[in-house]
Amino acid sequence: MWWGVAAALLANTLYSLGFVLEKRALGSLPEVTVRQPARLLRLVIGSPLWIGGSLSLAAGFGAQLVVYRTLPIAAAQGIFVSGLVLLVLLSARLLGEETSGRERYALAAILAALLMVVLSLREGSESVSQGAPYPLILLVCVPSLAAGVWLYNSAERRTRHRHRLPTTGVEYGVAVGLLYGVSSLAIKGVSSHLTTSGIGGALLDLLRSPYPYLLLFTGAFGLVMSQAALQRCRASLIVPVCTTVTCLYTAVLGTLSFGEALPEDPLRLALRVAGTALAVAVLLSMPRHDRRPAPASPQPPIGAKELTPP
Repeated sequence: MWWGVAAALLANTLYSLGFVLEKRALGSLPEVTVRQPARLLRLVIGSPLWIGGSLSLAAGFGAQLVVYRTLPIAAAQGIFVSGLVLLVLLSARLLGEETSGRERYALAAILAALLMVVLSLREGSESVSQGAPYPLILLVCVPSLAAGVWLYNSAERRTRHRHRLPTTGVEYGVAVGLLYGVSSLAIKGVSSHLTTSGIGGALLDLLRSPYPYLLLFTGAFGLVMSQAALQRCRASLIVPVCTTVTCLYTAVLGTLSFGEALPEDPLRLALRVAGTALAVAVLLSMPRHDRRPAPASPQPPIGAKELTPP
């Protein structure tokens, strides 16, 4: 079990570093948009810094495969949320992003939720499922993908209004979080097909499952959508929202889809449910808009004399 915890913390570090590197690379690139995906891919692939960030994310994906083979889905999501703290620290250090007092309180609440989930774990008593019915997975994932794409397009339309307040990226984060939630379920499914014996048969079974194709869809759309959103919004807010939605989606629907039982002990069950509820409350409390910058005071023309009262 503790190998799974260590792998989850490693995945957090790799994901946080990857997002921050990609955000920094996007800051030096021309504006990208989902309406021009080929141009977006051409720009980011030409950035060595962005390539480094994407490699870090890919390594986090590998660590996540280990997590899902050793920890229940709900417990793993609670640990993944802890990466938000490291992300905020890296964003402040490498990107110069500032967080409000309200957002710092939200991060403290997320740490409390992480602690609750970790305390709900007990080695040797957690069941880790190895499969789920394919029709059920598709029934859960396909509407979620449609909802994520629709929500992202709605946010895009609203941001084009001239007099709209600057968005914090919450809508973008929720939309991309739904896609990554489906991706997380697909990773769990892929991990169930990993085996050290009968590799050929396991690979054939994997290709017959919906998981590789869900990963391809969410990888392609998630890449384009997340890069455009990262360029416009603060990483220290959009990534926490995305991560919270992904973790809650995976914890609730993943636990039901893969048939993993919740803790039987009332105290441990209360800790896990309370940690999930706290994460939901944090997401709902986050601000939807950034404050407008204060207008600059007009400067007197050069050479003009300052008028003083007599």
